[in-house]
Amino acid sequence: MSDTLSTNNRLLRTLQGEITETPPLWLMRQAGRYLPEYREIRASVGSFLELCGTPELAAEVTLQPLRRFDLDAAIIFSDILIVPFAMGQQVEFVKGEGPKLDPLTDGKAIATLERAATSEVFAPVYEALRRVRAELNPETALIGFCGAPWTVATYMIAGGGSKDQAEARALAYTDPQAFAGLIDLLVEVSAEYLINQVKAGAQVLQIFDSWSGSLAEDEFARWSIAATKSLVAKVKAEAPEVPIIGFPKGSGPSAIPYARKTGIDAIGCDTSLPLRFIADNLQNLLPVQGNLDPVLLMAGGEHLDRRVKEILEILGDRPFIFNLGHGILPQTPPEHVSRLVSLVRSK
Repeated sequence: MSDTLSTNNRLLRTLQGEITETPPLWLMRQAGRYLPEYREIRASVGSFLELCGTPELAAEVTLQPLRRFDLDAAIIFSDILIVPFAMGQQVEFVKGEGPKLDPLTDGKAIATLERAATSEVFAPVYEALRRVRAELNPETALIGFCGAPWTVATYMIAGGGSKDQAEARALAYTDPQAFAGLIDLLVEVSAEYLINQVKAGAQVLQIFDSWSGSLAEDEFARWSIAATKSLVAKVKAEAPEVPIIGFPKGSGPSAIPYARKTGIDAIGCDTSLPLRFIADNLQNLLPVQGNLDPVLLMAGGEHLDRRVKEILEILGDRPFIFNLGHGILPQTPPEHVSRLVSLVRSK
């Protein structure tokens, strides 16, 4: 992992606390449905999971946006639900509906999960990482990722995405022992997964807590902060030099204790966080990442130009990674991404 400390890598330098001439730029879901070349590959395979599990195709999809745009990082193409799939839960991606899982409704269902086949399921992701790393130049970072234990648990319990994560919240209240057991298992498996992503070539890791915003303050402290802290500690014990970005979407003011207590090296900020709040309360603690509205990137125009400049003016004088406040939308014209890149590069 000698190139982890490459002095020419803008993202890694920023994560080490440097201020670069222009901030590093990458986009969540930068590999995906907004690109026609992605849609062509996706149409050639039977299922989304087949695409994730075919290393040569996952690597190709990961590299596609780097060929179009001057980005500072590639993020491996996969999905956070690979983890429950690896533990034996049935996972399917239904066109037009999203992920469908066999719901874990109680402690007895949770007890059926196992770790025996995780290495086999994760192996294609590691191979895809090796392939991507071999193609990237040293100035481009390679990001690995997983879902945070809370967020992954919400899908596992509800059997898919849900509007308010009520099923997981209810189980956490009514059977906290069983729920804690699920979180602990997810911490263990996710740590193994991230550590092996580093061994396969990932130089940066991101933990997506996409549904942390649905938790009450005390539950956020337990299921988001404490679980993420445990996960980060396990990864750092094996890969202390690899920076970790935490993304607690929707956390609001709770982002402050999250940044202070989890052990992350940088915090991803969603679109709802005010720029001045980020600058005054988070950027004084660690590098920040974010937080352009994905809908604005899709819409484009003068409003996009103004907002990009505003973000750069407020956050760009300290360690800052330009990104979106959530994943890029499938309807986004690629030329809008080109415009964004030119605006950030001309800072």
